[in-house]
Amino acid sequence: MRPFNDSVIYFAVVDRFHNGHAGNDGGCYPESCDPTHTDWFKYWGGDLSGVVQKLDYLKELGCSALWLTPIFDQIDGLVDVEGRGMAGYHGYWAKDFKRLDEHLAGSPDDVRVFASDNTVVDRLVRSMHDLDMKLVLDIVCNHSSPAQRVDTGGRPTKGEIYDDGKLLTSYDDDKLGWYHRAGGVSDWNNKGQVETAELAGLADFNESKIGYRNYIKDAMRLWLDKGVDAFRVDTVKHMPQWFWQEFVSDMVFHKPDLFIFGEWFQGGCWDGLSVQFANKSGMGMLDFALQRGLEDCLARNGGQGFELVENVFKNDHRFDDCRHLVTFIDNHDMPRFMSAGATERRVDMALVLILTCRGTPCIYYGTEQYLHNDTNGGADPYNRPMMEKWDTDTPAFRLTRRLAAVRRENPAVQHGSHRCKYLTPDVYAYTRVYRDNCCLVVFNRGPETRLTLEKIELPDGVYKDALSDRAVTVRDGRIENLAMGRDSVFVAAYRAPAREKGAMEITFVLNGFRTEYGQHVKVTGNCPELGNWDLEKAFKLEYINENMWLGNIAMPESAGKPIVYKLVVEKDGDGVVYENRPAHVRLLPAEGFMELQHRWS
Repeated sequence: MRPFNDSVIYFAVVDRFHNGHAGNDGGCYPESCDPTHTDWFKYWGGDLSGVVQKLDYLKELGCSALWLTPIFDQIDGLVDVEGRGMAGYHGYWAKDFKRLDEHLAGSPDDVRVFASDNTVVDRLVRSMHDLDMKLVLDIVCNHSSPAQRVDTGGRPTKGEIYDDGKLLTSYDDDKLGWYHRAGGVSDWNNKGQVETAELAGLADFNESKIGYRNYIKDAMRLWLDKGVDAFRVDTVKHMPQWFWQEFVSDMVFHKPDLFIFGEWFQGGCWDGLSVQFANKSGMGMLDFALQRGLEDCLARNGGQGFELVENVFKNDHRFDDCRHLVTFIDNHDMPRFMSAGATERRVDMALVLILTCRGTPCIYYGTEQYLHNDTNGGADPYNRPMMEKWDTDTPAFRLTRRLAAVRRENPAVQHGSHRCKYLTPDVYAYTRVYRDNCCLVVFNRGPETRLTLEKIELPDGVYKDALSDRAVTVRDGRIENLAMGRDSVFVAAYRAPAREKGAMEITFVLNGFRTEYGQHVKVTGNCPELGNWDLEKAFKLEYINENMWLGNIAMPESAGKPIVYKLVVEKDGDGVVYENRPAHVRLLPAEGFMELQHRWS
């Protein structure tokens, strides 16, 4: 699995992004759409044609990946939600995972999305790949749909599932046994209930049935063959880990460079089960712990400050690979950052942090325009307004564009270590470091102050702020008298001379060896790039945290060939420790990327 650490993901609720084809707004049941955009529970007209029309805007923003809410065919009628009719505009009530929802199509023929290679999905994928952008598809394996109201054009049958238009089963007539029947969740501390009971009346799939597993995996392989580059997976805590291990393995077998990340709602470093999921499932995870720390520090203005954020980074060692975390400041399931109390400047500060910290940053649509609606505190559905402005000169837009370029070009931001340099409730400074590359980030949420920073890994010289015209001088790792106004940020980056890239590259990752000061990890093996077993010429990994060493290396001479290698730990003047196991044997592809993750033996 290849993470998107050099990318910035943009997350759009398709129906609320841009209407590029008004002819599809009504779908099969016109009453499910509200063109006035006043009924927040209905379709508002956004579609895939609209997404295609706005790709240049996203490219200018600096986003190289686009996550779309599910685009599978949804139930047609309205569902009773607290006495109101709600449509499946959000995409999480699928009935046919092998068809495109008609509200998103460019023409009626597009619905049978796998019957042609010239549908609106194909045009979207081609347009994105021409712009060197990746498509992230939101998928749901846990559930299908609730029952609909007959008086609003719906079917009373719950959980109908189709295979390209052919009815397979339903919750009410489940001849295939594809659904659990455990009622709703009553005890959220009961793991069995959480994995088998229903969420909000949604028919819950029985993953133990091989027929269901084959259906959902076959559907997702078809979407990958269409050109989808990554999956965001909904409600992962509600299915057992063995299912995800099987699912991820099959998907990555089908598309080796696939990136997958899951939504364990309110999970993160403080939740042991979600950490176990991240380490054992094979997929990455949305970082809710960092989101909560940022919101409490910069939006809700509680008694605590940046220590809430730094404490999250201090626990990165709990994950086998913190690069696989996807960071965000808000999303479609919570009030937007401004609805939680942040000013525009505080939104900017939060964006700077996720754009420069470990993991892959994800920006919720409209954040760069400070889009928000504070009705009912900005809770669902008021966190999903229609995108209204496309201004490319807002402060948030400009800083995103600039820092996306820094992330794209600087290995330290992509996968370097995180090193705290200064911390008070109001002032926070850290560096990201990989080899000779470095990025320094400084925040001040309090009154104007002046700082002296020490042990900064930037080489001596003058550095211009990535976000303004001011500059600082670094001398012997020290910056003196750095002026920081209220709610201000400073970013300085150094990119070492780029190493030669090859047609085939490997990332080596080591977990499970807690090194001591002075120790370092190398990879030695039977190929020239790894020193032909000569430890003096072996490839040295970089320390990331107490549970992770990492290194990227081009393999120009060994591409397409088998290699044999071992990991070793050296300490200056104190000998060598080899892995206590037979050497690893791998057949390298002739080109592309391979990530090799190891736990110390």
